[in-house]
Amino acid sequence: MSNETRFDRLANEVVSGGTQRDPDAAPTPAMKYGGIAGWILLFVLLWFHSPWDDVFVAGILLSVVLHEFGHFYTARKSGMKATQFFVGFGPRVWSFHRNGVEYGLRVLPIGGFVKIIGMTNIDEIPAEDEGVTYRQASFPRRMWVITAGSVMHMIIAIVLIVGVYGISGRFQESGHVTIRSVSAGSPAATAGLQPHDIVTAIDGVRMVTAETFRNTLAATAPKSTVHLDVLRGSSHVTLDATLVQSPAAKPGETRGFLGVTSDSFDRVKVGVGSALVQGPKDLVVGVGRSVVGILKVINPVNVFGHLTGSNTDATTRPGTIVGATRVSKTVGNLDGWAGMLEFLASLNVTLGVLNMFPLLPLDGGHAAVAIYERVRSRKNKRYFADFSKLMPVAAACIMLLAFMFLTGMYLDIAKP
Repeated sequence: MSNETRFDRLANEVVSGGTQRDPDAAPTPAMKYGGIAGWILLFVLLWFHSPWDDVFVAGILLSVVLHEFGHFYTARKSGMKATQFFVGFGPRVWSFHRNGVEYGLRVLPIGGFVKIIGMTNIDEIPAEDEGVTYRQASFPRRMWVITAGSVMHMIIAIVLIVGVYGISGRFQESGHVTIRSVSAGSPAATAGLQPHDIVTAIDGVRMVTAETFRNTLAATAPKSTVHLDVLRGSSHVTLDATLVQSPAAKPGETRGFLGVTSDSFDRVKVGVGSALVQGPKDLVVGVGRSVVGILKVINPVNVFGHLTGSNTDATTRPGTIVGATRVSKTVGNLDGWAGMLEFLASLNVTLGVLNMFPLLPLDGGHAAVAIYERVRSRKNKRYFADFSKLMPVAAACIMLLAFMFLTGMYLDIAKP
């Protein structure tokens, strides 16, 4: 389309969910082979940083595919016509056609899309296809289709969290205290305590939480010798440690100090029934936290604070895939597959919640328009929102999302 303006491109490719420009255009050899090489190089570079990064990115891409499949499946079931199903954005790298739908890969690995025709009143659709457009569908069908992506994220999260809880256990109070690190030259090092030791008792008093362990040590006078019952692997050992004054004690305060870090949280096996109940309950809590977190992150005041250094609150800092891969490496190294899958579950919750925020071009923006149309409609007279009037709002939302992404990328790279 030689006469297409930037406004038209914004409407057709962003707000309308994909592009129908040159639907049969094949990628050039340079784009085809260069794009495939770029995708392969991405996973190779991630592997060298950490194999867990590959697992994480593959998991996110699979989540994106399932998100778009949710839209695709419900659209087809609702009688709507879908013409494209792509992973990635930008120019085509590879595609094929089947039953009137183009499936394929695009060059930029930053999401995916399904093109459902007639998403807005400004989409140009052949007259014979008007009956199978999104805009002509009933309100319940439009809401089913537009919310299907976020519903898929929640289904993914439930499957992952229930699977992790049922197989590896839930991360919770375990009933035992594990030593995580031992300070050099400390009473613990002198006594022979080692990382991964489990302290079961102090002077015959059973230790079941890290808080009780720390409070017991703090309440013991310096220069006192305590008897530690320790489980090391499958062996039980008893160690004697003479405490010293805590370097963190306030002036005039007497506090015993052993010189270890400890915690009592670990994965605890739960039954299938408990996993099916506790997993979704934890995710409901996660939904609430995601809503609050997203509201904090999209506040420009908080973002500017991070840029100037006046805001150090990590919960208000925008992030990108760069920062997420660092977290995935840490999670994978500390907790393996269970931790990684649980991390992906939490991210799916966040993505599902974010996607339903009433901002165009997010699905929540289209849902808000559908609700507005329903409210404005009268019996036997359907109201259609004029997207040409909504485009300035959509442009502002896109600028906000772009600002968050670019700021998050800068912070992830320059201020990790």
